[in-house]
Amino acid sequence: MASWDDVRRLALELPETDEHGSYEGALAWRVKEKGFVWERPLRKSDLAALGDAAPDGPILCARVPDEGAKQALIADDPSVYFTTPHFNGFPAVLVRLDRIGTAELAELVVEAWLARAPKRLAKEYQASSGT
Repeated sequence: MASWDDVRRLALELPETDEHGSYEGALAWRVKEKGFVWERPLRKSDLAALGDAAPDGPILCARVPDEGAKQALIADDPSVYFTTPHFNGFPAVLVRLDRIGTAELAELVVEAWLARAPKRLAKEYQASSGT
């Protein structure tokens, strides 16, 4: 299963990406100062909303293109992907990092990066990588 080292490696392989601490001190990765994946510990309100279903392992938050993509990921594998009321209407999905394989994580990180990268940079990356 995936680790924060995997997230770091995958994110930093993408063009014009940097790593920084978020305002809460959590790890975050940005492309052109736009966050695309970040560490997202659950807050009290998240724990209250999730109840007994609240995971206790590491949580990654990843940007997605839109709410439809988020709902599709959650429907496809709710043991890995989930959301909380805090993210209602926001194009990002929460991921149980200890339940996602590295190949699937790689796809998620690239898609998150593509959702936030400037169009020119995204097109250049897709052309060079064949995606």
